[in-house]
Formats: sequence, structure tokens, C-alpha cells
Amino acid sequence: MSYTQTAGPVAARKPALQRLARAAEPWLYSAPVLVLIITVMMVPLVLGLSYAFRDVQLLNPFSGGFIGLDHFRELSQDVAFYRALKNTLWWTGASVFLQFFFGLILALLLDKPFAGRGVVQALVFLPWAVPTFLAGLNWAWLFNPVIGPLPHWMTSLGILSAPNNILADPHLAMWGPIIANVWWGIPFFAITLLAALQAIPRDLYEAASIDGATPLQRFTSITLPFLAPTIAITVLLRTVWIANFADLIIVMTNGGPADRTQIVASYIFTQAFKRLDFGYASAIALALLVLLLAYSMVIVIMRQRLIEKD
Repeated sequence: MSYTQTAGPVAARKPALQRLARAAEPWLYSAPVLVLIITVMMVPLVLGLSYAFRDVQLLNPFSGGFIGLDHFRELSQDVAFYRALKNTLWWTGASVFLQFFFGLILALLLDKPFAGRGVVQALVFLPWAVPTFLAGLNWAWLFNPVIGPLPHWMTSLGILSAPNNILADPHLAMWGPIIANVWWGIPFFAITLLAALQAIPRDLYEAASIDGATPLQRFTSITLPFLAPTIAITVLLRTVWIANFADLIIVMTNGGPADRTQIVASYIFTQAFKRLDFGYASAIALALLVLLLAYSMVIVIMRQRLIEKD
């Protein structure tokens, strides 16, 4: 009688334990990756964000205390930050637009079969494999009026009145890193848009041609609607990356002349590694993070509406 009484609860508990084990099984498999992500990404992120509310100056042994929102009050009155924010909008907007425009043209051209297309694709995607530091050095050399060819070419074409270094011209300096960034980032849009183009059913184009649609009508009625979700996500990714991308500017102009090429990302670098004020640099980084999160939410909502509309 006692055996029957004890066997009942054990048998009832066994299915519950099995269900718990099945529910925990995916988490156990992904536990190493989750631990790695938390260790490598989340811990430094939380630690870096905490610096925004502390006075962390490497040359001050008495720093490190909690100061609340003092960094953000200083940031709200920082003229250099607002200039860097304005430069960031110009740098990011021009770079993304030109990368997308030329990347779309390349994707449309590479979508058509022709002899040697594989070789051309390899050459087009080559800039993406070049390290940004090396790309910045190469373009700084190209814009050098003494040893570089570009100023002389632009003078011959009438773009410049004299073969001067545009990286030293406050009115033209931003165009140097933008041109280098466009050259380096075009393959990203070309690769992603080419993949999206090849996923469009060819029957749609054939049916539109039979109905008498012109190439422009086929592009606006078929190609663009199918590419819209991909365009939204690629523009989102490139905008976030370029807004945080200071390598080319630091290598080519170091934010000069007169802070005309200083963007928020390079301003963070200046505050953290030149002035060694990690607290204020973290406050700037947090402000940039909030702006990029707001932008990302808007793009994600627009992309979701495009998908639901289709």
C-alpha cells in the first residue's frame, strides 16, 4: 500500500520534469554563446554607459566619483559638439546617399548577364576588403597636391582653380573623406541589392513586357517595390555604421581644418584618447546612441509597414 502511495507523486512529477527539461534544452545549447555575448558586449556597454555619470579622467587620480548629469549639462552648452553633430549629418547623409546611388547602379548592371561578369564582380567588391586605415592613407596620398594626382586632374577638369589640397580647405575638406567613404562602401549596397534583384521572379518582367511596359515602368512597378524592404534595412545599417565610423576622418584630416571635418564619433575619440576624459566621452557616446536608436526605430517601423503593405 505504501509503494502505491509513493509511486503516484513520483509518476506525476516525472512528466513535469521532462517538460521543464525540454523547455530548458534550447537555452542550455545556446548558453555558451549567451555568456560570450554578455561578457564581450553587454558588460563593456554597461560599464561604458556608467562612465557618463562619473568623473573619469585618466590624468586625475582623484576622479571616478559619481557626478550625475553634470556631463550632459556641459554637453548641452558645448558648441564643438553641435558643430560635430551638424558635420555628422552632412557626412552620413552624403555618404549613404552616394553609396546607395552608385551601389544600385552597379547592382542593376551586374544583374545582366555578360562576358566576364565574375571578374567584374570581383573587382567591384574589392574595395570592401581593403582595411579602412589603409584606404584612408591611400586617399590622403591621392589628394596630396605634391605627390597625388587628383588635385591636378580636378584642376584640368575645371573643378579646382589650382591644384590645392582640398583636405586643408575648410570649405572642401569634408568632401575628401566622403569620396573615400563612398569608394569604400559602394560594394556593400552592390552586394545586398544584387542578391535582392536576383530573387525577383523573372516571370513578372516577362509579363510586364508583354503588356507593353517600358523599362522605367518595370523598374518603378516591379523592381523598386521588391527592393524596398532590402533598401530600408541596408540604409539603416549603413547610416548607423557611418555615423559611428571615424577611421577615415581620423586618418585623413584628424577632424581639421578648424574642426570642419570633426564628427561626433571622432569627437568622442578626441575626448577619450587625447584629452583622456573618458566620462565626458561616454556622455557624448550615450547622446549619439540615443539619436541612432530613435532613427533606427523610425526606419524599422517604415520597413514593417512596407512589408505589411506588400
